[in-house]
Amino acid sequence: MATDRRPLAACRRIVIKIGSALLVDRKSGLKKAWLDAMCEDIAALKAKGVEVLVVSSGAIAMGRTVLDLASGALKLEESQAAAAVGQIALARAWSESLSRHEIIAGQILLTLGDTEERRRYLNARATISQLMKLKAVPVINENDTVATTEIRYGDNDRLAARVATMVGADLLVLLSDIDGLYTAPPHLDPNAEFLDYVAAITPEIEAMAGGAASELSRGGMRTKIDAGKIATSAGCAMIIASGKVDHPLQAIIDGVRHSWFAPSAEPVTARKTWIAGQLLPAGRLTVDEGAERALHSGKSLLPAGVRKVDGEFSRGDTVAILSLAGREIARGLAGYDAQEARQIAGKKSAEISAILGYSGRAAMIHRDDMVMSVARNAKAGEKEKADA
Repeated sequence: MATDRRPLAACRRIVIKIGSALLVDRKSGLKKAWLDAMCEDIAALKAKGVEVLVVSSGAIAMGRTVLDLASGALKLEESQAAAAVGQIALARAWSESLSRHEIIAGQILLTLGDTEERRRYLNARATISQLMKLKAVPVINENDTVATTEIRYGDNDRLAARVATMVGADLLVLLSDIDGLYTAPPHLDPNAEFLDYVAAITPEIEAMAGGAASELSRGGMRTKIDAGKIATSAGCAMIIASGKVDHPLQAIIDGVRHSWFAPSAEPVTARKTWIAGQLLPAGRLTVDEGAERALHSGKSLLPAGVRKVDGEFSRGDTVAILSLAGREIARGLAGYDAQEARQIAGKKSAEISAILGYSGRAAMIHRDDMVMSVARNAKAGEKEKADA
């Protein structure tokens, strides 16, 4: 069943996400010995020809320790101040530790907009690609000094998945304080079973996710499953493993228990990867059963099949396509803005010109601008074609 597993050293490009609690102690600050061991693992992989990118949490956690901020939730301005202090310390720590292996570190600070807006996404990808060509290790984090609650990732799991798809990585490793996926949160259910292999992320798999387990962590298993959906649909495998031990990457190589999420056998194109990975669709289109069947057969979304239009979006924005039951079945780039979409929803394409006063596109969303979601057949563990 797990024949698609690949050893880390056999991968071409790996993105490693490191949780705050692994890197920073609330009282003493940076866990330097752990970081040094991690950098030894990275150096060993690079020596075997593997390109490595790091998505490192810890800026706010380090900053709040340096600033001696009280435990518990921080106000937005306190988080931003902590990040401003912590980012400097975090970048220096990575640079110093990697330099012992004659590896150069390059810091990249991203916001949600840098991956959601196409032009900024391409610019960020070009910068990261150039760093890898120069044999440096990009160390990436969300730019928490400017990100606000409304326009942020809020966790580095999904950011890491977006980075992995951005650079065409073949493996995403999420290191955290838990060793993998369980059928229920193990700290709440002693009978929870460990899942060694996940063939596809179904609603049943999503239901197993819990919340954050540490005050230093803003994510949880929920965000890791979200990350898995982004990564695997693009053909990138994912591992969830514990980072509590020294040399956590070597531990995975040596066979320590972890959960492997299989990549899609039919990954979407680079452009559609970007569409599928959008975290904040600008709007939602609810479609009838006939339109849903047409989409699954590879057809474009026509206005006649649209039953409801929600949100305010412009032509070219990413919108989610929902079934009548409210389940997301696809995402795509809108061929009309929200106001026009509401006017032509439920109408035949031949009526568009009379309604809008100009001859628009026949499709609300063209199949070339659309990505289907994974299948929901949990029993078979199968997936639909990800590329409409």
